[in-house]
Amino acid sequence: MNEEPVVVERPNVVSVLQTLLRFDTTNRAPGDAEGELPAAQWIYSQLADAGYQPRLLAREDAPHRANVVVRVSGADPSLEGLLVHAHLDVVPAEPEQWSFDPFGGDVVDGCVRGRGATDMKDMCAMTLTVLLDWAATGEGPRRDVVVAFVADEETDGAFGARWLVGARPELFAGVTVGIGESGGVVEEHISAAGEPVRLARIAAGERGTMHLRLTATGSSGHGSRPVEGGAVLALIDALQRIGHHAWPLHMSALVRAQLEQTAAALGLKADLTTDDGVLHTIAELGDAADAAAFTIRASTTPTVVRAGYKVNVIPGLAEAEIDVRCPPGFEEELCAALPALVGDDVAFEHTVREPPVQAPVDNAWFEAMAASIRHADPRTVVVPGCLGGGTDAKAFSSLGIACYGFAPATVDPEGRRRSGIHGIDERVPVASLEGGLQILAHFLETV
Repeated sequence: MNEEPVVVERPNVVSVLQTLLRFDTTNRAPGDAEGELPAAQWIYSQLADAGYQPRLLAREDAPHRANVVVRVSGADPSLEGLLVHAHLDVVPAEPEQWSFDPFGGDVVDGCVRGRGATDMKDMCAMTLTVLLDWAATGEGPRRDVVVAFVADEETDGAFGARWLVGARPELFAGVTVGIGESGGVVEEHISAAGEPVRLARIAAGERGTMHLRLTATGSSGHGSRPVEGGAVLALIDALQRIGHHAWPLHMSALVRAQLEQTAAALGLKADLTTDDGVLHTIAELGDAADAAAFTIRASTTPTVVRAGYKVNVIPGLAEAEIDVRCPPGFEEELCAALPALVGDDVAFEHTVREPPVQAPVDNAWFEAMAASIRHADPRTVVVPGCLGGGTDAKAFSSLGIACYGFAPATVDPEGRRRSGIHGIDERVPVASLEGGLQILAHFLETV
């Protein structure tokens, strides 16, 4: 007797996003998030009910930090595989500062509202919607597509992407290219001639994340009998040097291309021959420059200081943490400068050392992403970009996967904008979400 075919109702991306937003997947320091498991279980059940064979995966010591990975077989198994990754966790929201429930998932004034609406449950919703739509229609990709809905991106991926890469690399066999957050969003800017120009950046690189822990030691004693030096003063001196260090401008080929192409799109002249010219160009571009003001140089920012426990006791130990970011091509120079900046009286170690990553922008993959954006909005100019921060792309890049930031969205015709990322009242316009779905589906089905 023949089994009856699975009948799958075609999904609605807005409803999918609303459901995901109602799971409180807040990633709290030091990186715990109780809500990731039920969100992952819901995605798992949706995929399983649609006929896929997803995997629900978590570290043995943290079963509530769950990930969902599914491989969709392509029509041509000889083609290179593609990874689509999106994280389920979100940064904390302070409800008293919001004008609506951060986990309500309501649609008001043409926007889907809630923590994660733009970072990055919108991409989770679009990706899941494409998969469910394929199951409903019998369609699918040309090549194998591996989809990873991951935990813990907002901390360091120790329970998500970084763990998957280390513990289950076979899940990504045959994959050479990946797409994830922070790129492909169409924005409208004003040109030098006063005309609106639609611009989208596809992230093809990220500054490295190379955090430091500084440790100074000395003799403890009574505060009324100060001694020369000591742990606290040694640490303060090190923080003064490293925190105020003027890192030289270092512009990678990727950032150069970003600035040149963005300026050309807006009818501006880019002078990138001198440091002053670069800074002037970035200032002229304004918001269209995105993170270029940060990606042209390294940064070493003290963020955590720990010392002492009582005002009249000289502590024998003082510690600090430094948020270090490194532009592509600058890692060797940065690391060579650190010992002198820290000084001989303070020890240091990398608590995180994720080098900068880059992917090619002159290949068929980049052009396919650009073509999918133009398919939805032919007026859009697509340029490469570099992220000032970091994403799970660093973890997946360690497997030799060329990673791009491509979580698309279109311009809302009523002028509403995506807003509130890592802030208050986070929201995404329905039209932007639906336009992003159109771009993503076109890319996954044609690439």
